[in-house]
Amino acid sequence: MNERSVGSLTEERAAKYLTEQGLTVLETNYRCRLGEADIVGREADGTVVFVEVKFRRSSSYGLPEEAVNTTKQNKIRRTALYYLTEHRLSPETAVRFDVVAMDSTEIRWYRDAF
Repeated sequence: MNERSVGSLTEERAAKYLTEQGLTVLETNYRCRLGEADIVGREADGTVVFVEVKFRRSSSYGLPEEAVNTTKQNKIRRTALYYLTEHRLSPETAVRFDVVAMDSTEIRWYRDAF
């Protein structure tokens, strides 16, 4: 199985998990000229949530959540701003950035990760 296939399956698994936890998934693999968001969702209170999904087969290169560095965070923030503008959401819309870290046995959801 190639990396893209693994990534797609991982994101599908994460979206299913988040839905089971009460998050409404609005989009997966949102792409714009500034970057991409793995999952865009909405909480019951209206908060728009941008989720970065990271998967590692093993921890030999570190934990998956450790891969969401400052550069990646800034790219996701720019993508989120583009998304909000494109979808004509109010500047007062509450926004949150989460990380879902996965390995072969566990899913960890970090709300308000950055």
